[in-house]
Amino acid sequence: MTYTADEQTVLAQSTSLLGPYRQQDVVPIYAAEKNIDSYIFKDDDGKYYLYCVRFDSGNYLWVAEFDLKTGKIKPETFKKCFGQTEAWEATPNYKSDPIIEGPTVIKLKNKYYLFYSANHFMNIDYSVGYAVADSPYGPWEKQKNSPIIHRAIVGENGAGHGDLFEGLDGQLYYTYHIHYDQNKVSPRRTRIVPVTKKWNTQTGIYAFSVKENDVIVPVIVEK
Repeated sequence: MTYTADEQTVLAQSTSLLGPYRQQDVVPIYAAEKNIDSYIFKDDDGKYYLYCVRFDSGNYLWVAEFDLKTGKIKPETFKKCFGQTEAWEATPNYKSDPIIEGPTVIKLKNKYYLFYSANHFMNIDYSVGYAVADSPYGPWEKQKNSPIIHRAIVGENGAGHGDLFEGLDGQLYYTYHIHYDQNKVSPRRTRIVPVTKKWNTQTGIYAFSVKENDVIVPVIVEK
């Protein structure tokens, strides 16, 4: 499991999925530069890749081949995925440096799908889009139906930065943050929304969307 501490990505291990997780060596995965928002992707050939955010007057997505045994990336493979290019990624509701973050990568029919969030998290338009490539390194083509999660779709401000998972029912879901309410950002809340994918025979890729009327509001059950 990777996580971020003091704007550095670190690797922790456990013999159980439930933990406890510990660092074998208390060092960052890549100490040369600060980085956050880590995501490990395993390709069909067994290679691992680390996606993360690096800072450069803003947040940008990068990828590098990752050695799971040593817990280190191969620095020579580090490559920038993309930055802010689309209008929806930079709305005027909250002024900030360019922000592209929160990566999740899946592979379907030899295509790589990178889900990401854009805008500052304090922006009511914080939202999720996706891009497609033929390689873990890109080049990435941002999809025109992005964003697929946005306040105009799911009905709550600051909807972004999450992860995909498959439920026990076989349904694909995306879990993400929202603002506390319409007037306050923190403490942020969590939501889960079912995700659909539809094969496009003309483009040869899947088009993703969410079931905006089926957003799940998690609750803590007292035992």
